[in-house]
Amino acid sequence: MHTLYSMQDSGNCFKLRLTMTQLGIPYRLEDIDILKGESRTPEFLARNPNGKVPTLELDDGRFITESNAAMFYLAEGTALLPDDRFARAQALQWMFFEQYSHEPYIAVARFWRKIMPGGLELKKDFFPEWHEKGYAALDVMERHLSGADYFAGGTYSIADIALYVYTHMADDGGFDLAGHPGVRSWLARVAGQPDHIDMGYRP
Repeated sequence: MHTLYSMQDSGNCFKLRLTMTQLGIPYRLEDIDILKGESRTPEFLARNPNGKVPTLELDDGRFITESNAAMFYLAEGTALLPDDRFARAQALQWMFFEQYSHEPYIAVARFWRKIMPGGLELKKDFFPEWHEKGYAALDVMERHLSGADYFAGGTYSIADIALYVYTHMADDGGFDLAGHPGVRSWLARVAGQPDHIDMGYRP
């Protein structure tokens, strides 16, 4: 059985919990509190030299340390990763977009506003930039969704999971999705997928 070293409030960790649940892959959770430095211990750094969660330990003892890479590994040979070569490239394209143009603003704003004690005051000067660039990412998604139901190959995939997790809680970072009806409709389609779970789910 796989082991997921995870923090319950982390969207990147939620990606893997949602993926494994929808694929019917059994796993166990080991909670790591990054706010208490539990990802910086020598024991944890032996698993992931970058000292971050999620870290996925496979049932053979090997580790995968980036959320989107772990999703790609888990989805290989399943309906969550398209067979078509171009559609697979689309999935990767949107997963890279999530990490470079979406997560650094929408997820980071959430972290400092919702999770880190005192973070809103501490980082108040950063929020205008985070909101500007986060809304730019949401605008890109809205344009795509004006002509598509999903992000890769016309079907639900790990690209949708990657983008869903922080978008569906964007309000935690101070974002208002009222001006993005396509994004809101897509969020509802993702939430309506079989075996969907919420952030609070634990196996």
